[in-house]
Amino acid sequence: MLEASGLMVYYENMLALNNVGLKAEEGSVIGVFGSNSAGKSTLMYMLSGVLLDIRKKEEMRGGERITLLGKILLDGEEITTLAPHERAARGIVLCPERRRIFGESSVIENLRIGSYLAPRNDRARDIEYVFRIFPRLKDHIHRQGGFLSGGEQQMLAIGRALMAHPKILLLDEPLLGLSPAYQKIVIDSIREIRTARGITIVIAEQYARPVIPVIDRGYIIENGSAILEGSKEELMGNPDVKSAYFGV
Repeated sequence: MLEASGLMVYYENMLALNNVGLKAEEGSVIGVFGSNSAGKSTLMYMLSGVLLDIRKKEEMRGGERITLLGKILLDGEEITTLAPHERAARGIVLCPERRRIFGESSVIENLRIGSYLAPRNDRARDIEYVFRIFPRLKDHIHRQGGFLSGGEQQMLAIGRALMAHPKILLLDEPLLGLSPAYQKIVIDSIREIRTARGITIVIAEQYARPVIPVIDRGYIIENGSAILEGSKEELMGNPDVKSAYFGV
């Protein structure tokens, strides 16, 4: 189980995340919804540890002062100070916003890069699993990532994250810029990953309507603060939430 409490992030004197908590039970799918600049990506960077690296780089170059507060637990053990690679080794894997694949590397090379933390003997089986959920990638196995469509790049980004054997998969804006057809492929893959592998999934997304059917619990974030949480039934039963985030 992943549990976070009292998370706060300051960029100089600007408060980007304000006392946010989150709980993701093993095998659950959690949605984090909010508009642009609400704090969703900051939360994902906090959970994955990426903000620790960003803070370190800013300190080294004498740049922006970043302050991080709060506590993060993985299966009851505090991991708040662990570096991103240490969290990834423990199973917390981030699939970042805007894909960020290796554009000059082929599909198969991107997948192999993603497997560096996993047992080498599992690589071939894991690649076949990725191709099973995203058969379109197999058709472009030797194509450079930069020449794939946006939807194909998103499939590759998720596939690369799966190669690391995540226990907790963090998906940051996985539907951004995708057509409805590709959105459906991504949502179907989330169902498959959860069912077949029991992976805990946390999805940060602005457009909640396609995501709401697959989540167990959701959080609404505005201006860096979690203003509401509940099951998908509770969220969909709130008329203000339905109007603002689900488009109904």
